[in-house]
Amino acid sequence: MRSRVVWAPTLAAPDRVLTLLALGLSVVGLLLVWSATRMEGDYSLLVRQAVGVGLGVVLMWLVSRVDLRVLRAYVPVVYVLALVSLAGVLTPLGVRVNGAHSWIVPAPGVRFQPSEFAKVALALAFAVPLGELRDGQRRPGFGGVVLALVLAAVPIGLIALQPDLGTMLVFAAMVTGALLVSGAPKRWLLVLFAGAAGAGAAAWQLGLVRPYQIERLLVLADPASDLGGVGYNAAQARIAIGSGGFYGKGLFNGEQTAGHFVPEQHTDFIFTVAGEELGFAGAALIVLCVGALLWRGLAIARRSDSPYGTVLAGALVSWIAFQTFVNVGMTVGLMPIVGVPLPFVSYGGSATVAGLVAVGLLQAVHRTKAMEA
Repeated sequence: MRSRVVWAPTLAAPDRVLTLLALGLSVVGLLLVWSATRMEGDYSLLVRQAVGVGLGVVLMWLVSRVDLRVLRAYVPVVYVLALVSLAGVLTPLGVRVNGAHSWIVPAPGVRFQPSEFAKVALALAFAVPLGELRDGQRRPGFGGVVLALVLAAVPIGLIALQPDLGTMLVFAAMVTGALLVSGAPKRWLLVLFAGAAGAGAAAWQLGLVRPYQIERLLVLADPASDLGGVGYNAAQARIAIGSGGFYGKGLFNGEQTAGHFVPEQHTDFIFTVAGEELGFAGAALIVLCVGALLWRGLAIARRSDSPYGTVLAGALVSWIAFQTFVNVGMTVGLMPIVGVPLPFVSYGGSATVAGLVAVGLLQAVHRTKAMEA
């Protein structure tokens, strides 16, 4: 009789290096957020970030102890809840922050960003049609790829209405990464890119692309064109990073940071605090730690006994990798400013919790082993 693959009820040991990297980056993030906000004499942001890290660590641990069968069973519920929350930001519960209607305020002083948790939901849902293959299949077929793209199109469309260009790009990167690791025919990537180009053209014609987003692209081409206006943030970010030299000015000793010359420095521009106070050496170490975390994630995807686990891990790694590249790139003038946080480091409870849950999912893929029966 031909053996079949079943899932073991017990889980393997966790990847401790992966956990330590995520925790280490989160601690560094707390220190940098403290440095960026301490001159205001208000420790509420630091406390909120610490609460976010604490909650994220608890959820990371809980998720890491769940096997893929249980995760797969709850995917429809998680996906629908994500869509409902994304639609909720377009209701009176939603508020506009920095030009995007991306937040829900369920109670005074409490707010969360549904698009961050939608990243987790998309990774879980997208992996179902791409990772659950029929007998004899070695890669997803036509129907599976189409269903996966439909599952991705719905949340992307809701985010386009906010509009949140940065998150849309992250979702596109997740879809691309998942398709690549699933083994789907490469022509589907061409279809995806063509669809993205068409969606971009449609967004332009419908006025969904805001004037300030166009101006940011123009500033990237000519950084000195509007130093007192749209180009101010990018210019100040480069000054702050460059002033740190190789070893930095020391934690809490950054003059640019203390003077708040870089707007939103504790969120999207947290890397400028690292560049000024920790220098090139410290900033490079942060990037290397993220790179090591991504390497562990790719190894988990490669070693997974389940195609579903492989696609899920690929989507999660693509999310963290692309977001890191964009965040660091926009602070050094290589990418336009699109407003995405640096994973595990930037201030933001929703992003912090979602990022740590993603690590928990990677652990779940790593720990769930298959056996022959």
